[in-house]
Amino acid sequence: MADRLLEGKVALVTGAGRGLGRSFAEHLASLGCHIGIHGMRENGPAEYGEGTTLTATAKEIAEASGVKTHRILGDLTNAHDVKRVIEETCTQLGPIDILVHNAGGDIAAAGGKPNPNDAVDIKLEDVRSVLDRNLLSTILVCQETAKVMIPRKSGRILTLSSISAFKGLPNSSIYATAKAGVVEYTRCLAEQLRSHNINVNSLAPGDTRTGRFLSNRKGDDGRLVTDGTLVRIGMVDEVTRVVEFFAGPLGAFVTGQVLRVDGGSQIWPA
Repeated sequence: MADRLLEGKVALVTGAGRGLGRSFAEHLASLGCHIGIHGMRENGPAEYGEGTTLTATAKEIAEASGVKTHRILGDLTNAHDVKRVIEETCTQLGPIDILVHNAGGDIAAAGGKPNPNDAVDIKLEDVRSVLDRNLLSTILVCQETAKVMIPRKSGRILTLSSISAFKGLPNSSIYATAKAGVVEYTRCLAEQLRSHNINVNSLAPGDTRTGRFLSNRKGDDGRLVTDGTLVRIGMVDEVTRVVEFFAGPLGAFVTGQVLRVDGGSQIWPA
């Protein structure tokens, strides 16, 4: 098919059980990629009503696009788990061509981000958890994936940051700090891997209407319209389409960049 731009490539998508991660995995599969479907919990897709199990999610994506998928559980803040996830993906599907490191976000589905998650009144264990799940996991996963890509002199790495990284926030300072770290790490990694022909970029979404976002949204929000204005909550597919740019032919000469996908809620140099 002419539109299967990534036919036969192998992609690992972390946090692929629901929300943006699942959408990224589905879209890359539709472009012809075999997909490593990573999640931290087997029942993660059910936590916000976006599926049942990670195993079922992997099967559904495979059947919908006629590609191979492999479901992998792992704690990406644990170096041993990260190494296993990368090795298992390569063993089952082949060497990784594309990494979309989407895992991170809130501490756990049941509680969301720490509250209060501010610069002063936050427990040390919560600080560590937010930093580990967002920044440390990014470092560990990218390190192990780069080891696969460097000998082949080819690869695309896409990290997920956030518009929170670019503006001080009153109630998400630790999360914003972690995502700012992701942005800077991405830029440093892009510089280091440039001579190896490996592109490294970051996608920074704004508010996006995933199941988790809608479950935590209180009351009527006038930004939940779907068109006619850029002053609204983004649609999942509007963020997902950008992944195709970074992973596909159009992104071949783009590296070290951070792209905010937020309808212009922030308009200044990154």
